Amino acid sequence: MHVTALVVFAIALALAFDIVNGFHDSANSIATIVSTRVLSPRVAVLWAAFFNFVALVIFGEGVAKTISGIIAIDPTDQAFVYVVLSGLVGAIIWNLLTWWWGLPSSSSHALIGGLAGAGVTYSGWDILVKDKLYKTLWFIPLAPVIGFGLGFVIMLLVFWLLRRARPRAVDKFFRIGQLLSSAAYSIGHGGNDAQKTMGVIVALLIATGRMQKDFDHVPLWIAAASYGCMALGTAMGGWRIVKTMGMRLTKLRPIGGFCAEVAGAITLFGATAMHIPVSTTHTITGSIIGVGSTTRIRGIKWGLASRIVWGWVFTIPLSAAMASGTFWMVRRFWLD
Repeated sequence: MHVTALVVFAIALALAFDIVNGFHDSANSIATIVSTRVLSPRVAVLWAAFFNFVALVIFGEGVAKTISGIIAIDPTDQAFVYVVLSGLVGAIIWNLLTWWWGLPSSSSHALIGGLAGAGVTYSGWDILVKDKLYKTLWFIPLAPVIGFGLGFVIMLLVFWLLRRARPRAVDKFFRIGQLLSSAAYSIGHGGNDAQKTMGVIVALLIATGRMQKDFDHVPLWIAAASYGCMALGTAMGGWRIVKTMGMRLTKLRPIGGFCAEVAGAITLFGATAMHIPVSTTHTITGSIIGVGSTTRIRGIKWGLASRIVWGWVFTIPLSAAMASGTFWMVRRFWLD
């Protein structure tokens, strides 16, 4: 296949992953606002999709640079395009499987696992850029822990501030507040996740000599396409995971939904500012459990929570294995 045609196909696949990412992770943005019945599912996904795209004008390109640098790129080796293609295939397969199972796994870690698995199969462990990879891996446990801690503390603080308020007035106030907190979380979600696709496309262009390795800015068309596809996927909604996150994990009222979304948004804004690709799924799950633990520790479905955690544990190795197998087949039947 001609290199240009291959690059176009790879970019299209990266944007398809972006749509699947938005579809798979829409639950992260809307689960709480749907479970508290502030918005209907259809209106909620459109609300989240709009603010996913708004993130384009707020955040820079730091996460994209981290993703594009996880694998050492050799611009003189055209076979690297197949590494990226295989990584995307592994991530997409894992995302669709976990969507079907209703498990809120991490699209971000599926992408990282896919790229790493295909890269190692292609050129061994030395292809991995350890400092950028380790920075991302550290936040696998840290993101949900930070989300849990912030959710717990914010919920307790709000309870104390409103300890003398009437329950009906509190409920009415936070129904409006959840519109704002959901918007903030959706901006954080779009800002971190859309940049991951930007990073993959940049890596493809660097690998084929169409961009410099030490680039200053991502072209506007890449950013607009990445954020647009993320928003499109979110608008399509992944209802199976919404039910797991917002209705089965714990019961939330508008005040709890607000606190969980604020905790998640703070975590995502901070991680994006530090150029760290984190799991929006891990973050909001930790926030929801943190909020739920303030009033109903027994109300948390710990069996379901442990099932979710096992999904997190297996995401990177299994998406890496799928990508590795894909690249092995490409090299066996296409490149040789």
